[in-house]
Formats: sequence, structure tokens, C-alpha cells
Amino acid sequence: MTKSHQSLNNPGMSHSLNTIQQILSAKDKKPLSIRTLGSFEVSLDHLIVERKSWGRDKSIQLIQFLLTNFHRSALHKEKIIDRIWEELGTDNDFKVALHGVNKVLNPNKKTRNDSRFILRQGQTYQLDMANIWLDTFAFQELIKLGNQCKADESSIAVEAYRQAINLYGGTYLPERIYEDWSSAERERLQLLAMNAHISLAQHIENDNPDEVIRLMEKALSIDPLWEDAYRLKMSAFMKNGNRPQAILTYQKCEDILMEELGVKPLPQTKNLFTQIVR
Repeated sequence: MTKSHQSLNNPGMSHSLNTIQQILSAKDKKPLSIRTLGSFEVSLDHLIVERKSWGRDKSIQLIQFLLTNFHRSALHKEKIIDRIWEELGTDNDFKVALHGVNKVLNPNKKTRNDSRFILRQGQTYQLDMANIWLDTFAFQELIKLGNQCKADESSIAVEAYRQAINLYGGTYLPERIYEDWSSAERERLQLLAMNAHISLAQHIENDNPDEVIRLMEKALSIDPLWEDAYRLKMSAFMKNGNRPQAILTYQKCEDILMEELGVKPLPQTKNLFTQIVR
């Protein structure tokens, strides 16, 4: 039976495939699309907004802060100022930054008209996500779908995880790595990315050890202290009959854990190494 026939005979699988496609195709259907993973890129009506168009960096900081908090309720202006610019921020800074954002995202906006992408109620502000495609939202939705399908629809889970990993272009807002307001979101997304790599590798480890090795190398470039990745990589090398590389992988794990944390590998990692050398 072909894959298409399997989907036709399994309404749940067909629905899940459609969900993946909807998440990915939404980017072409919304007027504003924003990439934050690995780099910051904004496209308005399918045209990339040049960096110089934003003018002051404060305008970029404001839109990035609102993106970081898109899943929360509207935030008061004073709280936004305090979180972004701390004691150095003023009401005028906010006005100038907001004007810069509106100038870029609403070039034809009249002074008293509502913003196309920012919802305002009194002194509170938030993004109108109904009109915005955001890579971190799509990334999370794909992982969520993969987690829901991994028990009963393995092929769907594999595809969802693969698409999520493709979206993870790197560190969240890398130009803001020293900003306190972005650190929690960055760490949360990094953890999701690591778990997506591990989950995908676990699903395909018996069929495609070469891809598992590639995935784990990518995962360890995100977090070189993740022991699950070392174990999966060791097992994949053994499935390929490459015991020397499996041993070297363990030694690398042992060295970096001792160097960075002053600890030895977990018992399950040591046990796997013992099986390999025997």
C-alpha cells in the first residue's frame, strides 16, 4: 500500500499531514513574516525590510521585545520601558521607538489610524498575531504536533520534528544575547530544539544511523553538554560498525563534562561505553 493510500485510509494521519502543511504555508498567507532564530529578518508583504529602514536601534528593540512576549497579554507602556531600557528609558524613548516601528510596518498609516500589527488599548500594547507569521510560533507548533503523534503516528512525528529542526536556524535573536529580557525565551527555545533533535533521532535510529550521527552533531553544536546526544551518537556509530568513533565519542563526552562541569558521565552513558569496548 502506498503512502497516499495509507493517508486516505487513516483520516487522523491525513489531518496531521495537513496540519504540518498549514503551519508551513501560513508564512505565505500573512502580510508580515518574521524570522528570529539565527538572525532577525522581517518581510512585509513578501518584501524583506532592510535594516536601515528601522532607523534607531530602539525601534528594533521594541518590536523584538513584543515578539518575545507575543504569547502574553498586553503589556503596559511603563513595564515595556522598564524591561527594555531599565532606568535609562524614558517615555520619549518609547514614543520614538513606536513611531519607528509604525513607520516601517505601516508606511501609509495616518496619524490617528490604528496600527496594522500592534494592538493598543489605553497604555497597553501587544502584537496582533493574527496577521503575523513568526518562526518561533511555527517551530513550537511543529514540535507540539510531533509530541502528540510520536506514540501512534511515528511517520507524522518524524516529519514534524524534521520541519521544526529546519526552522531552527540558530540562537534566538543572537544580537540580543546579553539582554535580560531575551534570555529566558532563548533558553526555552534551545531546550525545545534539543528535545526535537533527540526525539527525531530516537524515531529513526534503527533505520538511518547516518542521519542520527548528523543530527547529534548538530544537537551538540547547540549544547555540547547534552549526554543523550552522545549516547545516541555512540549507538549510531556502533550500528554502522564503527567502534573506534563510538569510543572517541564517549571520550569527548567525558572530557567536556569534566572540563566544563567537573563531573563524570551518567551511569547509563558509562554502561553503554562498557558494552562497546567489550
